[in-house]
Amino acid sequence: MFSSTDLAQFQEKNISPEAVQQQIENFRNGFPYLDIQAAATVGNGIIRLEETEVASYIELYESQQVNKKILKFVPASGAASRMFKALFAFKDSYDGSEEAYKEMLKDQGSKSLFTFFSRLKDFAFFKDLRTASSDSGTLGGLLLKKDYSKVLELLLEKPGLGYGQLPKGLLKFHKYAEGERTAVEEHLVEGAEYGRDGAGEVAIHFTVSPEHQAGFEALLSEVQTHFENLYKVTYDVSYSIQKSSTDTLAVDVQNEPFRKDDGKILFRPGGHGALVYNLNELDADVIFIKNIDNVVPDHLKPETIRYKKALAGVLLKNQERIFSYLEQLNGENPGEHVAEIEGFLQNDLCVTPPEGYGDYSWEDKLAYLKGKLDRPLRVCGMVKNEGEPGGGPFWVKNSDGTVSLQIVESAQIDKDNEDQVGLMQRATHFNPVDLVCAPRNAIGEAYDLLEFRDPSTGFIALKSKNGRELKAQELPGLWNGAMAYWNTLFVEVPIITFNPVKTVMDLLRPQHQPEGL
Repeated sequence: MFSSTDLAQFQEKNISPEAVQQQIENFRNGFPYLDIQAAATVGNGIIRLEETEVASYIELYESQQVNKKILKFVPASGAASRMFKALFAFKDSYDGSEEAYKEMLKDQGSKSLFTFFSRLKDFAFFKDLRTASSDSGTLGGLLLKKDYSKVLELLLEKPGLGYGQLPKGLLKFHKYAEGERTAVEEHLVEGAEYGRDGAGEVAIHFTVSPEHQAGFEALLSEVQTHFENLYKVTYDVSYSIQKSSTDTLAVDVQNEPFRKDDGKILFRPGGHGALVYNLNELDADVIFIKNIDNVVPDHLKPETIRYKKALAGVLLKNQERIFSYLEQLNGENPGEHVAEIEGFLQNDLCVTPPEGYGDYSWEDKLAYLKGKLDRPLRVCGMVKNEGEPGGGPFWVKNSDGTVSLQIVESAQIDKDNEDQVGLMQRATHFNPVDLVCAPRNAIGEAYDLLEFRDPSTGFIALKSKNGRELKAQELPGLWNGAMAYWNTLFVEVPIITFNPVKTVMDLLRPQHQPEGL
């Protein structure tokens, strides 16, 4: 089936022919839907912390923070082109005529093009855009002439700002009296607030695309010393690139490898689930995970900082209990503790044993309890669902018969099954990608995170290339199937901690504007 040229291509990407064949079988057979048992809600899988508990967990984290190796992990790959999708479309269609202008004025909603141009000065990149327009006349002059295509050209393309090709991390998000900050800089500030270790070092790891890494490094060379002096810390910033070995092949509608004009098979990035390979190579006791675009100005950071520390406190408290129970199970009289451990596993870690567990032999029960406790641990913030997209928290029946907490994407749910759809619609919260992880075992060794994935939880999507239909395959998502066999706790966090920038218009939301505006 594969030619010598194909095999050479696989070798270059460090992908085995067997792995490629498995991907083709996934296309042919599809991925099974998850078996949802119930939506996780407050009191039934989601923990709601009282204020006294928040304070207690913060105190616990801060008391152990000095002795922990802490890392902030920020997925920051890819260009921000989708953020400017509407602007690109308008630039290509706007002809400068009076009719086109009147058409733009018809919609003056908060996300309209009229709002974009009328509030241009409220964007943090406004000053840079004004400077970039010097060779084309003043920015004000271009706006008076309604030369909106030129304005957008200066914003999105080179030799202008080139925002349409830059990653989100390098875009200016927020304005301050002393200047503007990019998303990367906001993560530096966040890291200083909750991620410093006992030596005052803040470790931050960005996953980047190879073509953008130099841009990240250039920005850090400009601003790192400033923030180190401001927050009395030192930064250890590192980068990694999504491995080409995690790419997945595309197929045509007949599930045969999709070949480009040169005859080579088309491979595509495997999605954010591929980042578990990057995560697996990092060295830390506590890892905070948060997307690059979910940042706010300083006046709104305190609540985010509080809950980051509280989530870490929940993590450390439960990790301590897990390690203690494992020690007891490996001790001389494990039977004295089994009932308590079973209760903790089911009531606290929300892992319901399979049917027939009561009939297990003593040895099988001990093996079951040890196996379920001796796993990576994550605490996931969950916000109330107010219409934003994102995976939801559910109780899911696993292949071994257990029921546990999982973050589920809508694509993993059978839309033809009324019962499953009904359960999906009962979700009250969703995942804002706010995770704190403990990747080490009881003796301080790093788990091999690749052993705790569920390979059957990938995604298949319809795409096109050069007018030809194709199917693309994504690996199990980083916080979905890639962490399916972790121990998981869901904790409700305030909605103010979730302020992603999915489109450029989101930067005009009050949460991304200077205080008082």
